[in-house]
Amino acid sequence: MAKKNKVPKKEYLWQERKRNFLGLPWTFTKYRLDQDRLYISTGFLNTTEDEVRLYRITDVTLKRSFWQRLFGMGTIHCDSSDVTQQCFEIRNIKHPKEVKDMLSRLVDESRLRNRVYTSESVNTRPHDDPQHGDDHGHEADLIPPPEIDRTDDNGNGVPDVFER
Repeated sequence: MAKKNKVPKKEYLWQERKRNFLGLPWTFTKYRLDQDRLYISTGFLNTTEDEVRLYRITDVTLKRSFWQRLFGMGTIHCDSSDVTQQCFEIRNIKHPKEVKDMLSRLVDESRLRNRVYTSESVNTRPHDDPQHGDDHGHEADLIPPPEIDRTDDNGNGVPDVFER
């Protein structure tokens, strides 16, 4: 008899089911996390499995309602640059703080491993880039940003308008 080549079962760093309002895992939503991806499976008869590459996650926020805190649960809100999962939540999970910290660490490691760098820009518009010039054809783009009063009476380096 010929031996079958078994595919080894994938090891996950974390896996959990979405829990109901009492903290019991009686739902059909499963979350799994490995070094590179977060998998979200939903459904019972008709199922959907979506995955988000960790380096695409741009923001991770922990939210805990009163009832979630009461039952030791929380929800992790994630923003990403993924096409199908731009904004998603890992809902009603146990140990949400630890999972959020692990997810943040894995996102940073995945970005380093995949050489993905993000930059944050504050109050920039396309016409602010000297390479693009001012020929966008949009009249609204030509309005300069409002001037900020930069008076610093107490000399602490922060304009007084931001200290109120």
